Formats: sequence, C-alpha cells, structure tokens
Amino acid sequence: MTRLGVFVGEDMWQFFQEIYDNLALHYQTEVYQRKTYNTPLLYGRLNRWAFREGIRSMLSSNDTCFFEWAGELLMVASHMPKRCAVVTRLHSFELYEWAPKINWDAVDKVILLSRAMQQQFGDLYPAHAHKAEVIFNGVPLDKFSPPIERNFSFKLGMLCNILPIKRVYEAVLMLYNLKVEGYDAHLYIAGKPGGDLRYAAAIHRLVDKLELGESVIFDGYVTDSPTWLQKIDVFISNSFWEGQQVALLEAMATGCYCLSHFWDGAEEVLPAENLYVTEAQLREKIVRYYEASEAQRQEQRAQMRAIACEKFDIAQIASQILQVIEEAMGSAGW
Repeated sequence: MTRLGVFVGEDMWQFFQEIYDNLALHYQTEVYQRKTYNTPLLYGRLNRWAFREGIRSMLSSNDTCFFEWAGELLMVASHMPKRCAVVTRLHSFELYEWAPKINWDAVDKVILLSRAMQQQFGDLYPAHAHKAEVIFNGVPLDKFSPPIERNFSFKLGMLCNILPIKRVYEAVLMLYNLKVEGYDAHLYIAGKPGGDLRYAAAIHRLVDKLELGESVIFDGYVTDSPTWLQKIDVFISNSFWEGQQVALLEAMATGCYCLSHFWDGAEEVLPAENLYVTEAQLREKIVRYYEASEAQRQEQRAQMRAIACEKFDIAQIASQILQVIEEAMGSAGW
C-alpha cells in the first residue's frame, strides 16, 4: 500500500480531520509527531536535532508527504534532499510569513483555497505558478445544517478570534449606528482574544462607552459552533484578509443569511449582492433583510445552504485533494 506522510502540527487540525480520514482510507499514513527531550545540558541542541531528524525520517520512509499548512515544517523539509513527492495546502497567512523561506523547487503541488490566492501565489512565484491547484475549503454538511425552524430575531453574529484583521471593533460601531437608527439588533461574538490583547480590551471599553452592554454579547470560545450558528440570523464576515473563512462556509451551511466585506476571494464564496465595501452598505443590506417578508428571508437562507452544498461539501473537497496527491505522485515519478 502506498505510504503517505502527513505533516500538520499539534494544534492545527481544525480544518483537516475529515480530509485526513479520507486519506487514511487510501494510503498507509504516518503522522509526524515532534519529539522533545528534557536533558538539561543539551536541551536546545538535542531538540533541534530531533526536530530535523524526525522530518528527514518521514521524507525518507514515505512515497509522498502532504503538508497541511505551508509553514515551518515545509520550510525545513524543502531544504533537505528530495526523496519523495511533496504536496502542500497553503491557507493564507503562510503566503507572506513562510512562503519566502520555502524552497519551492522541492514542492510538486500547491493547493490554494481560492483563485484569488492562486493569483497572489503566481504573482509572487511565477516560476511555480503551474504547480498551483485551487480547491476550496469544505465543511461537513451533516454537522452544519439549518435548524428545523428559524424565527427572525435580529441576531447578528461573528465567529472568529478577536483580532484586528477580523475588524470586530468596526462591527460594534456598525451595530451602534443600527441602534441609533432605531433597530433592536444584537451582535453575538463567538471567539477568544488573540495577539495584542489591547484590541480585545478596546472593544470591551467601546461597548461600555456606547452603553451597548445588553446588545453586544461575548460568547467566548464556542466548542459547539453548529448549535451557536443555528441561533444567528445574519452572519457577518468583516475581515480585511481571509484565505477562505471556514466560519463563513459553516454559517452558509447552517442557513444563516451571510454578508461579507469584499476581502480578496469573497466573491468566490458569496453572490455579489451579499458583498459590501463600506459600513453604510453593510447596514443597508442588514436593514433590507430585516424588512423583507419571511418568505423572502427563507428564500435567501435556502440560497446560502444551496451554495454550501454545491461548492463546499467536505466529502467532495477531500476527494479533490486525494486526486492532487495522486497526480503529484505520478508526475514526480515516485
């Protein structure tokens, strides 16, 4: 049976488990596990050796190696002697943080999450643009499904880590303007603070200063996101950068009405009428949805679910990734 080495990273499986389960049905898989030693005198040197030796061993003992995230593990592996076919999935942040450090000559296929990301990769690495394949993110449609009944109650939602890139602060200001205009809207924020903690503190202070304590609800880190999404009427993706936001795809699959800022690639996820540029446009689209008839809202929610089923079914995505790995193995001659 063909051997497949899989590199993920201990805390980075959140978008990959279903894909791995499918790969394990077709290959003899080996998952990279980082070994560490606590020997006091040689701690640093020994662990650096163990880190590199573990990667080298995986490259030598497998026919193909798949790197979920084009990050540190791929960077190290790409500068070792090539002994197998190499496929990676580049999500988003890696494009500027890690990609410049990777030897792309050693990589046979690069999976990008959108045509927008493919364009950016090609612009940065034109000699390797032919290696790029576009495969969207996916969600398990049986897990993320609409509730039996969803009665509109003006619940807006954001599911994301509280980081500047997600522009939660601006969403709170948008909600404030809705309240000033007389709309009884609520904003539910599911996620934990990350990075510079001043950002999360500033958002909480903003809520206090605008007296929005009863209208902005911080749900913290949510473990049951399918259930959380079922209570949301309108899901907002307000980021200025995304590879392809999984939370947005999950919201669509759950039948939320979804609106997104026009970050590069958002047009590949949502119809043009669901995209906005300015805060005023976002408010206008939310109000238009609020004032629509229930039949019209049901139709728009059904459209979100239909798009998710057509384009973002994790079972189809897993099969597409499997095909790219097969192609890489054949073209590399391994």
